[in-house]
Amino acid sequence: MPPSVVSPEVLAKYEPVIGLEVHVQLLTATKAFCGCTNKFGSDPNTNVCPVCLGLPGALPVLNARAVEFATSASLALNCTVNQHSIFARKNYFYPDLPKGYQISQFDKPIAEHGWIEIPTADGSTKKIGITRLHMEEDAGKSLHDGFPDSATRTYLDLNRCGTPLAEIVSEPDIRTPDEAFEYLTRLKEILLYTEVSDCNMEEGSLRCDANVSVRLKGAPKFGTKVEVKNVNSFKFVRAALEYEIERQIDLIEEGGSVKQETRLWSADEGRTYQMRSKEQAHDYRYFPEPDLPPLVLSDEFLERKKAELPELPEARRERLVAEYELNPRDAQTLTASREFADRFEAAAKTARNPRRVANVLLSEVGGRLNALGIEFDQSSVTMAGIVQAADLLDEGKISSKQMKQLFDIAFEKSEDFGPVYEREKPQQITDTSAIEKLIDEVIAANPKQVEQYRAGKTTLAGFFVGQVMRASKGQANPALLNELVTKKLENRE
Repeated sequence: MPPSVVSPEVLAKYEPVIGLEVHVQLLTATKAFCGCTNKFGSDPNTNVCPVCLGLPGALPVLNARAVEFATSASLALNCTVNQHSIFARKNYFYPDLPKGYQISQFDKPIAEHGWIEIPTADGSTKKIGITRLHMEEDAGKSLHDGFPDSATRTYLDLNRCGTPLAEIVSEPDIRTPDEAFEYLTRLKEILLYTEVSDCNMEEGSLRCDANVSVRLKGAPKFGTKVEVKNVNSFKFVRAALEYEIERQIDLIEEGGSVKQETRLWSADEGRTYQMRSKEQAHDYRYFPEPDLPPLVLSDEFLERKKAELPELPEARRERLVAEYELNPRDAQTLTASREFADRFEAAAKTARNPRRVANVLLSEVGGRLNALGIEFDQSSVTMAGIVQAADLLDEGKISSKQMKQLFDIAFEKSEDFGPVYEREKPQQITDTSAIEKLIDEVIAANPKQVEQYRAGKTTLAGFFVGQVMRASKGQANPALLNELVTKKLENRE
């Protein structure tokens, strides 16, 4: 059964210590040590060869593109790239590992000592250290469900054997499940910007194991670490950590002790289960891979990879805030993916007011997309249509209300903004004398409200603006209307 709910007072006595191990499949065309296709979704056991299957006499050959991707990821994560690294054999026996060992890196990885900066609950930022990034190959996949005899048999798909991975191990610097969520979000953004992986958790190209312990606040030593596996979304990572922290605290408070073990997360039940006792490094009997020479990276190679790095998410956010006067929250949303940020910037450069383009995109279009549950690429409204709407609004040719109505029609009829505008062609009244005439009529019809306004109830200005807007059928220019209403009401002649 799940532990009893731990009171806030008891929770406050303890400090969680969290470290994350993230496995990222690299987006190469072929596998790490052979020429087999690196592709998800193929028929089982079709993308295999003697190297994948561990047949006698088959020798691995390192994929140079995988090295380039691992180096790019390392540099983007502020790691020190080691110019000399060693591959090792990690020995363990499992049905989906036909060689009986996994080619990985152990004491001499390709990169070490990096960091990611994350936002915290108090509005500041915090650096989360990255211990290492090392290269390795993936294992196959055991299939326990979906077959008529699944109750008695397990099936193996070895297509994934040999897929190139980068394992990114954080320092135990994370103190809350929310910090873990932010770390993973920032990590995924950086990997997507560098285009080293598609980070698709549903397909298993990004997988996360969480190590968590608890200790009394102020205690110098870490508590006993538990690893939580089988977590397939950032949301579930946060939920699994919340559960596991409470489970461990509850266990300690009841007089028990935490065992070092590996546990599985069940999203359906919202709890973790014991899987096995946790292995130590010596259990894997690491030794240098005899069939692969040391990996040596030249100065020229590293300089080229540094020069090829794109502008990374955090730097881009800071530039958008400075260059386009965006608020940080909007900049965060616009830079969540490199492709979306590129499209926004390309559009913003053609617009009268880039900040207004951002507002229209996020408020008007983004709100409707969220309500419909669709992505921007599935929308009939294009970035060009958004720029047109922003420009018309900026020029005073349409009001905010008219723009909203035009977007309503565009989404209802699955059309872009431009054709809808050309067909509907709403016009704003910008003629001062025409608006003044309407104001005079409204003032004449509402002497009581005029008297109250002049007696000090200035909030009634909104009443007069609304009446004039109604009389103009929403076509009066709002800025001009507000200015003229105030001027007329202040005029006592």
